[in-house]
Amino acid sequence: MAPPPLLILQDIRHGFGSTRLLEGAGLSVSPGERLALVGRNGSGKSTLLKVAAGLIQAEGGTRFLQPGATMRYLEQEPNLATFPDVMAYVQAGLGANDEPYRARYLLEQLGMTGEEKPAALSGGETRRAALVRALASSPDILLLDEPTNHLDLPAIEWLESELASLNCALVLISHDRRFLERLSKAMVWLDRGTTRRLEQGFEHFETWRDQVLEEEERDAHKLARKIVREEHWLRYGVTARRKRNVRRLENLHTLRAKHRERVGAQGRVTMAASEAAGSGNLVVAADAISKSYGERTIVREVTTRIMRGDRVGIVGPNGAGKTTLLNMLIGVLAPDSGEVKLGTAIEMVGLDQKRASLDPSITLSAALTEGRGDQVHVNGQPRHVIGYMKDFLFTPEQARTPLSALSGGERGRLMLARAFAKPSNLLVLDEPTNDLDLETLDLLQELVAEYAGTVILVSHDRDFLDRTVTSVIAWEGDGRWQEYAGGYSDMVAQRGHGVRARSGEPARAEAKAAARAAPAPRDAAPARSRVRMNAKEQHELKTLPREMEKLSAEMAKLSALVADTGFYTRDPVGFRKATEALGKAQAALAAAEERWLELEMLREEAG
Repeated sequence: MAPPPLLILQDIRHGFGSTRLLEGAGLSVSPGERLALVGRNGSGKSTLLKVAAGLIQAEGGTRFLQPGATMRYLEQEPNLATFPDVMAYVQAGLGANDEPYRARYLLEQLGMTGEEKPAALSGGETRRAALVRALASSPDILLLDEPTNHLDLPAIEWLESELASLNCALVLISHDRRFLERLSKAMVWLDRGTTRRLEQGFEHFETWRDQVLEEEERDAHKLARKIVREEHWLRYGVTARRKRNVRRLENLHTLRAKHRERVGAQGRVTMAASEAAGSGNLVVAADAISKSYGERTIVREVTTRIMRGDRVGIVGPNGAGKTTLLNMLIGVLAPDSGEVKLGTAIEMVGLDQKRASLDPSITLSAALTEGRGDQVHVNGQPRHVIGYMKDFLFTPEQARTPLSALSGGERGRLMLARAFAKPSNLLVLDEPTNDLDLETLDLLQELVAEYAGTVILVSHDRDFLDRTVTSVIAWEGDGRWQEYAGGYSDMVAQRGHGVRARSGEPARAEAKAAARAAPAPRDAAPARSRVRMNAKEQHELKTLPREMEKLSAEMAKLSALVADTGFYTRDPVGFRKATEALGKAQAALAAAEERWLELEMLREEAG
């Protein structure tokens, strides 16, 4: 028999003023469950989670928490202002039976000491401190509201691993698809004030959601409720375009194949590529560009060519210099050395994610038309503002809504609408996925995939990168950057690992864990207590050199295969398999070398 739920919410009703967010919503959390709570921005997800945490008293419905069950809640905007330092903030969240050592361990894993002052923390550091406070105890239920906000890729991947190792029940809100896919086992969809539950992970959610909506549309058609059907299209019209995903993916693979073939050719004929700038084929040419701030080198002798139609993603940990490199490539920031040339007739548009250009007092239609009538000029062609609003999932009733009343996701869609209305052939996106809900991310991915020009973007969203870019420029440390063909997953397969953290941050977690696990030396006698190698260890020491030679030869063969500029074009599936095999061989060689060193040290000790 299944254990009884730890937490039950039934028929929850709640609102703010005239806005009704929850109308009969429910939630049930059993021991060890992995639930993802999803829904549009402004649908009430955070409100429902606060009701679950007991921070808000719902206007209607019931909340039941098993007596003795413990719970921890991670809020979106934690407040550390009343604490002298981060450690005091973290320790204030510990229970009577919680061990302080875990708080120190988690702070170290996230690159913090606990001595940091709240007033000096960045958004990412504040989020890390709040995560430590939530994770430091061992609750029965862990409620996480947007845990990946402000985190870079190394911290996100570390958090995935840490959460996967926990035994407690988990309820999380996130717009990071990859994060949801790896952690969720069941989905709770909050839609129009009510909840639906799917007993499968996020990888099945969107198909299920679309089926539910299609069934509703069929029912609406049978009842001739045209108004309801139109409302559904307005709310979820982005899902109807998902049927063209196969064609877009095929186009993306073709672009990636062309990119790999072109990179090899350019490496041989650099002058020819430069001479092609007059035709508009060359968008950005960077030759040995470098940038330093004080003694720290941010960009070190980077050379790259970005051609018309390319979609280039820039990835790296926070503080690595992604935005610096982006600004150098588009001519906003001059390099200390080297040269950047932009192609001819470049018309560039950027996405202002800080939304500083939005006047909160004007209406949605005025923001799109710039106060000039009811027409929006899209690529030089006039369109009625209402029709253009529908493309970005706004309803006609919102035309006269002041921007101050829009949710974060709606403001994100407005910024997209404004950016894509301007004629451009170069789209520059710096963290475009911040604060966007899943439906808006769908829209942005489709817009980028179908964009006729060139795209350069910075993002920590692995799924977004896989769906949109044809190459990735990755931070390699010490100011070095390397370009890889394909999306983020292709980059991981080629280099054998994801984005590394800067010194002192989560990517060093494995080394730190190993150091902590190793017993501290006490005196000379115990260190030499092991004086003999057994037969198995002697055999390993003898055979490992041959194994390492074999792996090195295999890596050389695979590297030559992957370096063939025509291989990806001829056989994309074979290219992917070869890069995956190369990554596995690299990992196996590293493990073999580590084991050989361990045995060699043991042999010297025994001798």
